[in-house]
Amino acid sequence: MAIIMLRETMALMRDLHRLQEIATVLVHYGWGDLVKHSGVARTLERAGRLVHWQPSRDVEQLDQPVRLRLALTELGPTFVKLGQVLATRVDVFAPQWIEELEKLHNQVPPVAFEVVERTLSEAFGHPLEEVFQSFEKEAFAAASIAQVHAAVLHDGTPVVVKVRRPDILPKIDADLRILDHLARIVELEWPETRNYRPVQIVAQLRRSLTRETDLVKEARNLDSFAGYFAGDDTVRVPRVYWDYCRDSVNVQERLLGIQGTDFARAREAGYDLTLLARRGADAVLKMILVHGHFHADPHPGNILFLPENRIGMIDFGMVGQLTVARREQLIQFLYALIGKDEIGMLDVLVVWAGDAEIDEEKLAYDLTELVMSYDNLALKDIRLGALLSDVTAIMRGNNLALPPDLTLLFKALITLEGLGHQLDSEFHMVDDLEPFVRALMEARYTPAAVLARTRRSLKELAGVVTGLPRDLVRLLRQARRGRLRIDLDLKRLDSFGAQLNRASNRLTMGILTASLVIGSSIVLTVDRGPDFFGLPLLGALGFILAVINSFWIVASIWRSGKE
Repeated sequence: MAIIMLRETMALMRDLHRLQEIATVLVHYGWGDLVKHSGVARTLERAGRLVHWQPSRDVEQLDQPVRLRLALTELGPTFVKLGQVLATRVDVFAPQWIEELEKLHNQVPPVAFEVVERTLSEAFGHPLEEVFQSFEKEAFAAASIAQVHAAVLHDGTPVVVKVRRPDILPKIDADLRILDHLARIVELEWPETRNYRPVQIVAQLRRSLTRETDLVKEARNLDSFAGYFAGDDTVRVPRVYWDYCRDSVNVQERLLGIQGTDFARAREAGYDLTLLARRGADAVLKMILVHGHFHADPHPGNILFLPENRIGMIDFGMVGQLTVARREQLIQFLYALIGKDEIGMLDVLVVWAGDAEIDEEKLAYDLTELVMSYDNLALKDIRLGALLSDVTAIMRGNNLALPPDLTLLFKALITLEGLGHQLDSEFHMVDDLEPFVRALMEARYTPAAVLARTRRSLKELAGVVTGLPRDLVRLLRQARRGRLRIDLDLKRLDSFGAQLNRASNRLTMGILTASLVIGSSIVLTVDRGPDFFGLPLLGALGFILAVINSFWIVASIWRSGKE
């Protein structure tokens, strides 16, 4: 344990300046306890950096969710994105926390045009005027990771140019290293948080930021989703101009339509908002349930209303991905949810819980109670967002957490239903969801699908059976050689061992100090050797070392009392 902590502390040393900034902001907003328990304060103090422990009086009266949002906003893009990831964790945080975290936005002042021009010229290897016929100096959208400008290619094609902010990657890398350290400490010091997988949340954040900072990845997403809707005239995804794409810039078709936030203008232009709501829902459900690859943030700002009541979808930096197995679990869960089948829901939730300890009797009772509360409602009167919120509340009450890939999905469904309801007050997501789910469930039980699953299962079983003798031989050989090893994850025992190690170090120093005092006292009685202010030099040095050791022991005990 001590070696692990030393290695992580050394890893943090290169990020000391940023670490001090983070600690200062967290303390300012009243999160000093997190700084103390994470070991960050100890690392800074050992490096000679000071931490002021008084929170600002201006924020002491604010609620905790507000203070968290303000702290994340001040800490910059990595922490803003962390807050947005946490806002998807409806299974972990109560509604008041989610509501506050949803207010986090990446909107920041744009980078000066001169900087953008230099970045693009370096990326393309040519002056800007040689690449574009015209380029608007004023960005029409600016976030903490990238900003967007309108431009026209030399062939007259209107495009949008998305440019990553310069020098942002080193800061994000440092923040992710620090967050990974904090997540590991949180899991170690507070075992009850392990069900919520802090380390996995940071890993999810890392993947999300990696996708968003590499603008070529976003361009690939655009191509993928354009392929999904290649034969669908109701949905448009911008075309990518690959000759102009780099990791720091991508160029895509500019869709001309009405912003999804401007409902009044859409009505005045004669758009059928009811049809738009249904087409938007069908598009996202197709992504999720058919392709397992979906736009993770379908809010009105990422939607355009196009002529002929078509839906335009933009900004594919934040996407979700589901494995085939997870998609089948999701379909089974939604089928049970729509059918008010608590046993079916329980079976899937137990799988999603993984290794977490579950009180299945309590979970089954809570799900039965949920089903009974919706028993008298017709399917068309059920709000999917409210139903999913109730399910996640049950998960919180049973200390269960959704797998990270599903948190984005649940959030996307809730956001989509909210958008549909704004377009059409009579919109019900369940109406669109039910035929999708029923068709997919029926497809699972066609003879061809059953035969394919049977073949897959037999192949897996054959692999296990044929590999069993080899595994047994290897196990017996290791046992015979005395090399059979059993790994136990005893994190709290490691922590106890570290505390015992520190205590034994202090005890050893105390014994050495006492020995120095006794030995020096004996030396002082011998009238030989060099003097120091009339005292034997060796005896005086022994007392000086004893005093220094005493101060070290007192300081060590005082520091441990603060941690």
